[in-house]
Amino acid sequence: MERVDLLASPLEELCTEARRIRSKQFGTLVTYSPKVFVPLTKLCRDVCHYCTFARPPRPGERAYMTIDEVLEVARAGAAAGCREALFTLGDKPELRYRAARDELEQLGCATTVDYVARAAAAVLDETGLLPHLNLGVLTRADFVALRPVSASMGLMLETTAERLSRRGGPHFGSPDKLPFVRLATLEAAGKARVPFTTGVLIGIGETRAERLDALLAIRDLAARYGHVQEVIVQNFRAKPGTRMAQAPEPRLEELLWTIAVARLVLGPQVHLQAPPNLSYDEFPRLLDAGIDDWGGISPVTVDHVNPEAPWPEVERLRAATEARGLQLAPRLAVYPEWVDDGEWIDERVLPAMLRSSDAQRLAREDAWSPGETGGVPFVPRDALPVDTRDELDEAGLVRLLHARGAERDRVFAAADALRRETNGDDVTYVVTRNIQYTNVCYFRCGFCAFSKGRLAANLRGAPYLVPHREIARRVREAWERGATEVCLQGGIHPAFTGEYYESVVRVVKEAVPEMHVHAFSALEVWQGAATSGLELEEYLRRLRAAGLGSLPGTAAEILDDEVRRRICPDKVDTAQWLAVHDAAHRVGLCSNVTMMFGHVEAPVHWARHLLRAREQQRQSGGFTEFVPLPFVHMEAPMWVRGRARSGPTWSETLLVHAVGRLALHPWITNIQASWVKLGAAGVGAALRAGVNDLGGTLMNESISRSAGAQHGQEMTPEQMEDLIRASGRRPRQRTTLYADAPRERVAASFGAAALEEPWNPPVQDAGLKAPPRLVRPGLAAARASGRLLTG
Repeated sequence: MERVDLLASPLEELCTEARRIRSKQFGTLVTYSPKVFVPLTKLCRDVCHYCTFARPPRPGERAYMTIDEVLEVARAGAAAGCREALFTLGDKPELRYRAARDELEQLGCATTVDYVARAAAAVLDETGLLPHLNLGVLTRADFVALRPVSASMGLMLETTAERLSRRGGPHFGSPDKLPFVRLATLEAAGKARVPFTTGVLIGIGETRAERLDALLAIRDLAARYGHVQEVIVQNFRAKPGTRMAQAPEPRLEELLWTIAVARLVLGPQVHLQAPPNLSYDEFPRLLDAGIDDWGGISPVTVDHVNPEAPWPEVERLRAATEARGLQLAPRLAVYPEWVDDGEWIDERVLPAMLRSSDAQRLAREDAWSPGETGGVPFVPRDALPVDTRDELDEAGLVRLLHARGAERDRVFAAADALRRETNGDDVTYVVTRNIQYTNVCYFRCGFCAFSKGRLAANLRGAPYLVPHREIARRVREAWERGATEVCLQGGIHPAFTGEYYESVVRVVKEAVPEMHVHAFSALEVWQGAATSGLELEEYLRRLRAAGLGSLPGTAAEILDDEVRRRICPDKVDTAQWLAVHDAAHRVGLCSNVTMMFGHVEAPVHWARHLLRAREQQRQSGGFTEFVPLPFVHMEAPMWVRGRARSGPTWSETLLVHAVGRLALHPWITNIQASWVKLGAAGVGAALRAGVNDLGGTLMNESISRSAGAQHGQEMTPEQMEDLIRASGRRPRQRTTLYADAPRERVAASFGAAALEEPWNPPVQDAGLKAPPRLVRPGLAAARASGRLLTG
């Protein structure tokens, strides 16, 4: 719209267009920041005529909060689930007050900026809260100094009307409120690549045209530097004891007009916020003007700038948001578009940011992480299922994976209804034993805490290699305990060849001919074929002839090479993983497909993974189940180095299972939940979100435990069936390929004897030097035949 139209158009017309822009850019998402307010000092050299925050020094009182006082507030916030520490303070008090100068000298600081840097660093390092710094007018050098200890910074422009700084105006006597000074600060922040918050203050004597001027100035700087992440439209509230105590407050319609015009002027690239506490009971109407954020809400501290106006409780915000068909979500101090690996976020801040974030780069909703003991934040509730009759494409899958609140319940309901229609109320499991024959590996997967190589020298346990006779003993012991399957996988020992993997299969079949051998990831098959000089199909036929029954779907991680380059750069790529399973299906071997999620990827990558699995199943038809594997972070190298999130949130975990059911139907009809990752409570909840299978009893589990999982090594058939019945479902013991387990196997599995301690003899010389780069057997031929999906 032209300037004249913005000034003359009816309010409802402006609001309608503002909501349209919001919907197109942000969908139904409305955010807020769970925060604590840290008023590091209330001394200020400015004398704004409406402010009760700033005050002169008082005898016997400190000029600045101590670091211990700051940390006390921050720790209380962290315990309450906050993610942001908002530092708000007066502007350069040392330039006006001797008390501030003396105290800074005692603290060993030359300026307030120096002390803010120290306090913010303490909060970041000690609590993990992300500092957002509002400390007034700054130079580019100040921003550069503060960037390593803050996630974002801010300064309200308030107005560009210079007349408001003249005698009689609200900013008279406040040199830091001169518009050109504040605009210079906004520009300096852009040059320093700082995610920035600014805004306008309405009702202090400005006109609508002057508000528009301020918004246009913000827009120009945002377009030039890309750093303005949000703009606040704040309404003046008269406060007793100030020079403007009797000044009229702006009407709600003025606030709504300014919000709507801000949305139209700033466009979809900038987030728009209005403080809900300053509109009292009318705050839901702010949504009608196009805001997409409620700002900071604290369960711990008051709004020190507006102490007379308490923040509404989050549930009240949620109810108001959902009443307008929108979804409420917590965010970080930085919006998702500015969360990156260097341009906007300093390397020192990034680890805390990733550990606080979910897959949408918003704030984690809860403290749950895969592998940790304890309950789950919620269980799926009854709801009207979302309509998924049409086959879901990438955009449709992403929309479902982003679901929150009532929409999320509808996704769970749809998955559960489809599960009931497809699988009935049976919940299956298999009595199996995991045998990880070595933890020596020369690959550099950033998520793996199991392997022992150069990357993992500081992690649990010594390098080991299980001898064939011990493998045979474990197989016989598993058979005696009712197992129908052994699952064999391990690290990629540089000395292993295709003959070694074949020999392992033969050892199992010689020990117990009836045992199903479920073995070897795509990486192991690729290694075996490459070292044997064979095409994939030929090598898999040899393994099948030796007794291999099926392949696990591990090493899939995320079937998207953008992600794989970050987490497992030297592993098989997406095309190679699919080529192995395509070849396996063509020689008569079934397999499953896994997805390891919750680290560096986004929901769009989950969607692509599901679509590639679905398309492969359409072509080759050999996948028996989909197995989501939530990332267990505690000792994973890339998490320890601050390069990954803390696993998926609970909501994301359930959504991946549920959307997996909806996306893969009718091609893959079994959805499995991992009790090792989710625990008993988590599995029970997942059974209400599309899951029909609980995988294996395992007997031995090393990989997740190495990463820090705490749910044990075995879930016995008795425990499995108690858990399933407690969920109102029927247990059914199955084979690897989903037939009923033979009666004598079922009988042998109950009341089984305790396991002997496994023997994992150490490897004296693990041979950690990687061999030359492996050839890619059959890749060119597969591509030429059109059988290989490069997706």
